[in-house]
Amino acid sequence: MDINLFNYNLPLELIAQHPEDKRDHSRLLLVNKKTQKMEDKHFYDIIDYLHEGDVLVRNNTRVIPARLFGVKVPSGAKIEVLLLREEQKDLWRVLIGNSKAIRVGTEIKFDDRLSAVCIEKHEEGIHLIKFSYTGLFIEILEKIGHAPLPPYIKDDEEQYAKYQTVYAKIDGSAAAPTAGFHFTEDLNNKIKAKGIEIVEITLHVGLGTFRPVSALDTNDHVMHHEYYMIGEKAAETLNKAKADGRRIIAVGTTSTRTLEANIQKNGVFKAESASTNLFITPGYEFKAVNALITNFHLPKSTLIMLVSALANRELIIRAYEHAVKEQYRFFSFGDAMFIYE
Repeated sequence: MDINLFNYNLPLELIAQHPEDKRDHSRLLLVNKKTQKMEDKHFYDIIDYLHEGDVLVRNNTRVIPARLFGVKVPSGAKIEVLLLREEQKDLWRVLIGNSKAIRVGTEIKFDDRLSAVCIEKHEEGIHLIKFSYTGLFIEILEKIGHAPLPPYIKDDEEQYAKYQTVYAKIDGSAAAPTAGFHFTEDLNNKIKAKGIEIVEITLHVGLGTFRPVSALDTNDHVMHHEYYMIGEKAAETLNKAKADGRRIIAVGTTSTRTLEANIQKNGVFKAESASTNLFITPGYEFKAVNALITNFHLPKSTLIMLVSALANRELIIRAYEHAVKEQYRFFSFGDAMFIYE
């Protein structure tokens, strides 16, 4: 499909620079994919549209300070590195901004405790680098790393503490699963009290999720692999819900891709640690997910293509146009949409 079919006009002032003070007070656009109707609500109203027996699936990945600034040894040239995925112990797949300056064997020094050597060089600025350090890697990252916030958020360092879900647990993401930002501990307790099961899975968000689509046709875009984990208990709960005909509701596109990749591969939900480069576009047949809680995504992105596949493209574009008209807040710190029937 032509990627321009997934374009829409967005005034820059609607791009949210910070989350709501009370996370669940963000706005919520209800989109019924069966009736094609839309309603304007607030996120705390989501409890009225979740039913006893539903299974709510959320991504418990935690964003790490994945941006590192160092210098090339011995020239001193400045190098920016974005951590994408740990392939093996201390061996990371990374994105390097000025990648032409880096060759296999190049050493990068970040500070007296942390350095790295380029092991492999790939296309589009992707490299494999091997870290050497003194102490604990994650503690060093927390001290010298920087927030991997999107470029459209200006006060990035100030906003870093807010760039996590309240249930983030497993270190590893280069970007947050932002649909989860709207949940609070109080709202989570209300959801559980209503008889809705909450299942946690993990997908470490990397290049596959946030890399822009540069191809003109969706058939020519290749997704990068991202690592995911589904536990035994999660798989058991999901399989039972599927057998019972109960709704499986994904919190965010990352949860959606994890569930769909897992069931497409195995026929049922199966506990595993694996990776996926699943690219969901209109025409895709969903086997896992019945409904989706999601934010408003960038024009022509893989994420707006995914939500267009779950509903339909025309309805989603109409919903986005409605959101613009009603002054919803967009992107990572913005408002939410619930696609259901």
